[in-house]
Amino acid sequence: MGNKAAAPEKIRIADLPTGHPTAFELVPDAAARAALAKALDILKISKLRFSGTLTPRDKRDWQLDAQLGATVQQSCIVTLEPVTTRIDEPVARSYLAELPEPEIEAGAEIEMPQDDSVEELPATLDLGAVMAEALSLALPPYPRAPGATLEGAQVTEPGKAPLSDQDTKPFAALKSLKDKLQDPG
Repeated sequence: MGNKAAAPEKIRIADLPTGHPTAFELVPDAAARAALAKALDILKISKLRFSGTLTPRDKRDWQLDAQLGATVQQSCIVTLEPVTTRIDEPVARSYLAELPEPEIEAGAEIEMPQDDSVEELPATLDLGAVMAEALSLALPPYPRAPGATLEGAQVTEPGKAPLSDQDTKPFAALKSLKDKLQDPG
């Protein structure tokens, strides 16, 4: 398949062989996983592995194809209990020496390109940063513990009736007024 990189987090593109793919594998230690968990504002990263290849596409462009594997713990959005999630995600990035310029008309907004996996070719590729970004994007945005449900909270001043969902509807006030007008007492 190609050369196995010594697993450095940063690879100088100019040092890579252009005739075949270069394999890499990152398996951060406990301290690095703890630092990444803190940066991502999650409870814990138990396991983390990022492995794949960097393949030359032509004389100056490169393709990264990798697999991200992780076991993470996040707080449940309802109960705040730890929720463990297993992540197995493919990661693909194209690094181009020359990015195509977006066509901009006078006064027009710039639109994001359709392919968000295309990036400008850096002199040094930080595989650790690519791994962290891929993990961040793969995290569940709203983790829930099994059986956790969000019940409607009703908070009000003592002695007053709490607002219900029905009370917040646009015509609830009119119905209340109508009911008062129809009540002779």
